[in-house]
Amino acid sequence: MASKVSVEEANSFLAKAFNNTQNRSEVILMEDGHAIMRLKAGPEHLRPGGYISGPTQMTMADSVTYMAIFTRLGITPMTVTSNLNINFLRPCIGEAVIAEAKLMKLGKTLAVAEVEIRPEGSDKVSSHVIVTYSIPAG
Repeated sequence: MASKVSVEEANSFLAKAFNNTQNRSEVILMEDGHAIMRLKAGPEHLRPGGYISGPTQMTMADSVTYMAIFTRLGITPMTVTSNLNINFLRPCIGEAVIAEAKLMKLGKTLAVAEVEIRPEGSDKVSSHVIVTYSIPAG
């Protein structure tokens, strides 16, 4: 099954919905139940030591899950986060960070995704995240 939303449509939606003229994140893959986003880290995303901050990683996990859900449901703006559990496994240090979401479950009212976050170019996961979204009725 193909994604119901293209990479271009996803990026356009994010730019319009969140009105962020300095958005450094972009969707780079939209496949059925699977999405990948990239963030070019700026000074506002870093904590001392040059680590990509925890809040930045959580934001990426939340955003990429939103996109993974869109691959199955189409653009559904009122789908909202109901839970996010993150485990920081090792420092995330790099100029860009990659967040990859895979849907584990898509039901009538809830969607659950597993997200891996890593520095671009690394195969070592920095953070493992489970994100649950509430799907609006009907």
